[in-house]
Amino acid sequence: MLARTKCFALNGIQGQPVTVEAYVASASQFTFNIVGLPDAAVKESRDRVGAALKNSGFVMPVGQTVVNLSPADLRKEGTAFDLPIALAIIVASRQLLVPALDDIVLIGELALDGQLQPVNGALSIVIAAHEQGFRKVILPRDNAREVEVVSGMEVYPASSLLEVAQHLSGQNLIPAQEQKTYAECLVSTVFDMDLSQVRGQQLPRRALEIAAAGGHNLLLIGVPGSGKTMMARCLPGLLPEMSQEEAFETTRIHSAAGVLKPGTGLMTQRPFRTPHHSASLASLIGGGMNARPGEVSLAHNGVLFLDEMPEYPRTVLESLRQPLEDGVITISRVKAHTQYLSRMMLVASMNPCPCGYFGSQTRHCRCGSHDIKRYLDKVSGPLLDRIDLQVEVDVVPVEDIVNPEETESSAQVRARVIMARAMQAERFMGSEIRCNAQMGGKDMESLARVTPQALTLLQSAVKKYGLSMRAYTRLIKVARTIADLAYEETVELPAMAEAIQFRMIDGKYWGEPHA
Repeated sequence: MLARTKCFALNGIQGQPVTVEAYVASASQFTFNIVGLPDAAVKESRDRVGAALKNSGFVMPVGQTVVNLSPADLRKEGTAFDLPIALAIIVASRQLLVPALDDIVLIGELALDGQLQPVNGALSIVIAAHEQGFRKVILPRDNAREVEVVSGMEVYPASSLLEVAQHLSGQNLIPAQEQKTYAECLVSTVFDMDLSQVRGQQLPRRALEIAAAGGHNLLLIGVPGSGKTMMARCLPGLLPEMSQEEAFETTRIHSAAGVLKPGTGLMTQRPFRTPHHSASLASLIGGGMNARPGEVSLAHNGVLFLDEMPEYPRTVLESLRQPLEDGVITISRVKAHTQYLSRMMLVASMNPCPCGYFGSQTRHCRCGSHDIKRYLDKVSGPLLDRIDLQVEVDVVPVEDIVNPEETESSAQVRARVIMARAMQAERFMGSEIRCNAQMGGKDMESLARVTPQALTLLQSAVKKYGLSMRAYTRLIKVARTIADLAYEETVELPAMAEAIQFRMIDGKYWGEPHA
């Protein structure tokens, strides 16, 4: 007898429909074959499914069993096919009478005792199922919270194969999960670092506010102990909450990568990723045999923080140039080809020299000019050109540290950031642009609205400091953000002057020989 069930295969974060066909026939000897380009994990499902069937009160057919995963030219990866394969075999061998299963999606990995285990990419599968016209899905209980915001779907969280079989046969129905709105899923978060803990450092604090308001890349350079890492870790507390669309994008990437913990709901807080400086190219950009997402994609809609940036391998740093420019990373392998979004803020910190004290007024630098040049040259000009805000961080005087006077908190700064982002949302309504940093060249003239006086100042700065055309456009974006923070409709002279101020540090460290 022939039976069919429905499931989905993942290609990156995109789900593609798959029909599981099980054919059971009498034969003189036992055979069990899975066809349709299965990977090793899918092939191994024959052993998991066989044990799960026996431990759930069913039997494995003693004759010929053929399982086809259609379309046959689409590669099938992962363990999410266990449940639809098991149900197709049960129905094909007439161990259970169920109605047609063409309108319900089945996903789940089976343990040997028949219990359902969570799978990667559940959110992507449910979204794809909804787009394909399905309205019912049965999945492992630990994946249920992940998909509770997908509207228009009947989600049935199950614990075991037996529970699913009883539900489909009408013996013991599983209650559908009550879906939530995105507002109900938002939770208040207490951040580890607050800007009120930062003493002094007025210029870096201002740079953090501008970066958060416009989604700009930021470089902090200064001596050890000046607070670079601490200030970078304050950034999540300045960023606005993600929209539902952003939350879906971020959660789908984390779920596909397998870093979303079982039982975790939709991600509502922007990610803050801090890979170690020994991270490989594949771990940062993405790759491997199955083209998994890397740190640049896991930081999508959030922050990628590179502490002590020159310590990262040069090839790893150079690989950031394309995703920083395009907001998307394409990973091509022999057996996989996929794209992941990578619209993130790059925040980097570094010392000015190997010993860390070049330019310090409190300690003597031990490095020679050749050592300093070789250290700074680990950060290339093209990569530096893509960093909008470059700030020097000085040592905080002890008087400022012990000063009891309170400084602005993250909540106070965040309120201004949210207002600036609201102006940008209105400006970019109807487009895919979400913040000033994502403006394209063709959008500059109509959206940035720079006054002639500010444009004249910018042209003079480009000529005087030898800035590139990329720096030219990025300065306009930063100036637009500064104007938004001041609630100004046009970019005036003071906003442009402040933006230029944040591009002068590369001339000090990379533009001249060091004594």
